[in-house]
Amino acid sequence: MSQRINILPESLTNKIAAGEVVERPASVIKELIENSLDAGATDISVEINAGGRRRIRVTDNGHGMSREDALLSLERHATSKIGVDSDLDKILTLGFRGEALPSIASVSRFSLATREPASPEGTEIVVEGGRVRDVRACGMASGTVITVEQLFYNLPARLKFMKSAETETGHVADTVSRMAVSRPDIAFFCSCDDRELLRLQRSDLQRRLAQVLGKESSRHLYPVQSETGSVVITGFVSGPLLARSATQSIYTYINGRFIRDKVVQHSIMQAYRGVIDRGRYPVVALFIELPPEEVDVNVHPTKHEVRFRHQSVVHDAIQKAVEETLRRSPWLIDKPAKLDTRDSSVNYASRERDAAAAQASLTLPSRPMNVSPQAELSRMQPTTHVLPENNVIVREPATPFQQGQTPREAGGYFSSLSVIGQFHSEYILCQSGPELVVIDQHAASERVAYQLLRQQCLDGGIESQRLLFPATVELSFSEVAVANRFSKDLSGIGFELEPFGGTTIMISSIPRIVAEKDPLLLVRDILTDLVQFGTSAAFNDVLESLLSRIACHSVIRGCHTLDNRQIKELLYRMDLTDFAASCPHGRPVSHVVTLAELQKIFKRT
Repeated sequence: MSQRINILPESLTNKIAAGEVVERPASVIKELIENSLDAGATDISVEINAGGRRRIRVTDNGHGMSREDALLSLERHATSKIGVDSDLDKILTLGFRGEALPSIASVSRFSLATREPASPEGTEIVVEGGRVRDVRACGMASGTVITVEQLFYNLPARLKFMKSAETETGHVADTVSRMAVSRPDIAFFCSCDDRELLRLQRSDLQRRLAQVLGKESSRHLYPVQSETGSVVITGFVSGPLLARSATQSIYTYINGRFIRDKVVQHSIMQAYRGVIDRGRYPVVALFIELPPEEVDVNVHPTKHEVRFRHQSVVHDAIQKAVEETLRRSPWLIDKPAKLDTRDSSVNYASRERDAAAAQASLTLPSRPMNVSPQAELSRMQPTTHVLPENNVIVREPATPFQQGQTPREAGGYFSSLSVIGQFHSEYILCQSGPELVVIDQHAASERVAYQLLRQQCLDGGIESQRLLFPATVELSFSEVAVANRFSKDLSGIGFELEPFGGTTIMISSIPRIVAEKDPLLLVRDILTDLVQFGTSAAFNDVLESLLSRIACHSVIRGCHTLDNRQIKELLYRMDLTDFAASCPHGRPVSHVVTLAELQKIFKRT
């Protein structure tokens, strides 16, 4: 019988292993920085060209390697971090598998130059596609310099999945930032095409977070310090004003290693229940220290996933630590008014709704003659009356609706409803024959605004308004790359974004419909939504959701009173929209309670 099972050649096994460890330039840099940290480096420099696709160079001042160790480091499963089976139970180094260097060298043109402090000369090794081409002596400072050129040149299938240079640059800078947060005692430098991206001097954690997240964001961070048994938790957490629409700003570290773990993230989000809205995520930098035998980091080649021996203990310790900080509501300490904050972590959500109502509103003026409904919608201006907390009432309209009165150009379902009043300043109560119609005023207003935006988009572009004083916002490197890549597409929906240096962009224009709102949160959320998309063609696929987000941001939220004229105008406009039964996110706009259902509730049938 013929033999069908073969032992793969080493060159092929190295490429297979590289596929697990090396995903993109950022993953190469992560592995090399981890080696530098394990080598005791205090200064680490990262230089890239074309987003790392053309060249990556990582330089450190660590202890370096001898000629023999340098050659061995390019062999698979060759490492100085572990030696026996029991070492896997107490891993304290960032690297230990011995796979990174041979995997990287197998899919690139690779060179390694290194020198120990006591050695008079260094050693340079040149590798191409996993094969050693040259070994020679060289003069250099003590430490290690690794150069990776033409990544994936011999794996065209992987090369074609690489993103644009701007996108890869963003991922690289974000990776360096995450590593820098873990070690504020080390200086980091990062540049792309000879343009400086990061220069971080040695400092403490709070200053390092200010350098990475921006000074404005760092003002909303509050310290965490907790010890539960063998679990020690330190770091910073944000207040509700710094919430994001994605998890990119959650920095969590286990024994100094950056991880993305579902248990850790769940514990953080549990602590934030009632503090931030569902679907929003805080800015967090948490360091969890526990005995190395209590956590298994040997789960995945990227080492981003871990397993805890006592999962519930770690989960509860993290949740408790974060809750203790949030319970004090430190973001209220500097307020001029003296507030009772004993139950602030529980009641903050309702106060946040009231605050949002004070900032977000919708005026519905009478429609002038010869003006289209679409043009009329763009003239919405805020008028606000906030109800006290927990004051649940049914309010008679300021101008009572007279029976027999009909709206202008009546005939639609919503226009024909008889207005009763408002409930809790969030819902409009109407009557339609023997039916009670309850309308979610936020969902209805959002559908109207979305329809206006969609129509303007179809007509050639959303109407924008230039800001009298342009605003600036600090972003992550990935978000800055997205802003640059989609600048023309974003201008088509009303946003003009310009680079302002570093990770700061300037907002010159915004859609007119949100002219009275704070544009910073909206811009940040839109860029976060776009991070996963690489081309302008993909922008069209996500356009509907972006319009929904703009519409949601532009209209009334939470408790907000409307007078009779505003209610009737909103109902009139609902009749002019398509898909009026639901908001753009699919939530229902209205609910009908029949007379028979009420009679059954009160046992009158």
